Amino acid sequence: MSLESEIDLPGGAVLPGALPEALRAELVAFRRDLHMHPELGNQEFRTTAAIKERLQRVGLRPRVLSSGTGVICDIGTDEEAGTDAAMLALRADIDALPIPDMKAGCAYRSTVPDRAHACGHDVHTTVVLGAGLVLAELHRQGLLPRPVRLIFQPAEEVLPGGAADVIADGALEGVGRILAVHCDPRVDAGRIGLRQGAITSACDRLEIALEGPGGHTARPHLTTDLVTAAARVVTDVPAIVGRRVDSRSGLAVTWGRVESGHAPNVIPQHAELSGTVRCLDLETWRQAPDIVVAAIDEVANLHRAKSAINYVRGVPPVVNEAGATELLRDAMIARRGTEAVEGTEQSLGGEDFSWYLERVPGAMARLGVRTPGERIVRDLHQGDFDVDEHAITVGVELFTAAALLDALR
Repeated sequence: MSLESEIDLPGGAVLPGALPEALRAELVAFRRDLHMHPELGNQEFRTTAAIKERLQRVGLRPRVLSSGTGVICDIGTDEEAGTDAAMLALRADIDALPIPDMKAGCAYRSTVPDRAHACGHDVHTTVVLGAGLVLAELHRQGLLPRPVRLIFQPAEEVLPGGAADVIADGALEGVGRILAVHCDPRVDAGRIGLRQGAITSACDRLEIALEGPGGHTARPHLTTDLVTAAARVVTDVPAIVGRRVDSRSGLAVTWGRVESGHAPNVIPQHAELSGTVRCLDLETWRQAPDIVVAAIDEVANLHRAKSAINYVRGVPPVVNEAGATELLRDAMIARRGTEAVEGTEQSLGGEDFSWYLERVPGAMARLGVRTPGERIVRDLHQGDFDVDEHAITVGVELFTAAALLDALR
């Protein structure tokens, strides 16, 4: 593998450089293979085997996580590299979504019914793998100044996320800083979006069952009208919650499913609702369960319905640390210039990368995957989602530059 291309940095430092063409082509093929064989959270056995095999081929010693899926692999932790140095960790999530791939005429569309890499985790995985292969070669040449850990995490899409299990498996032992990217279809390939502070939101899941004596629709006064009660929960709970917290916290309850009844003239005895609770602010998120549950109980009691509430804790916001954010900025500028970095807004999406940042400083960048000039945005979690594969090269070079620059801080 040739790594002769170099970039001159201020002060005369030299940054080994560009992704070799042969490896670039191999990584595109690797991503397409993952895309054709998506696996859900905690079921990523084929994906895990593919990652492990490729890392072993360059002499690395990847470790499969105790759960059976996911991989941790260290680079440069032998005696020559100095094991006392705190490692930089690069994290990828490897699971897919339970939705059908709707890309007509795509040669690498999913071969698994109702499964698709519609959030870009195949790209994240390929980027970290590619960075690992390049960094392994740099280490072989004596050019890697500090150890690096690769983390291929399962089950990001499964609340509260697979990150907690990976951390429990020792993924952050010896790590001083951690970085990640997430595909962003609103940003052009060749660019990244950065934001210091919160870049995603907290996300919890809410499941509610309402119960009460049903009856004939001709005599609703003799029943608990669960359809009306459910409707009021849908409309009133978000309004109540919004008046009990600072509006700048962005605490929002949004429903995705409401079910009740089977006949037009029968008031049912049971209703179910489910949705999400999202929050921009970490402190308000900590209070959210008490606030939301109290609002549901108030509305249900008003309509004489008994409520059973399952509030499933999800993930806190991803809060980018200042130093790690600047590291990503400097790395991208070193590779592609100042115009390749743009600001980005805080998303209402959730990401379990936040659990790592509860333990060590780090940051997540938004990796541009939109073909420049393309007007159609293929959004995340949609069956037609796809990426401009130039983003793989950009992500690999971003991470390799960050690993080299991290040692200078």
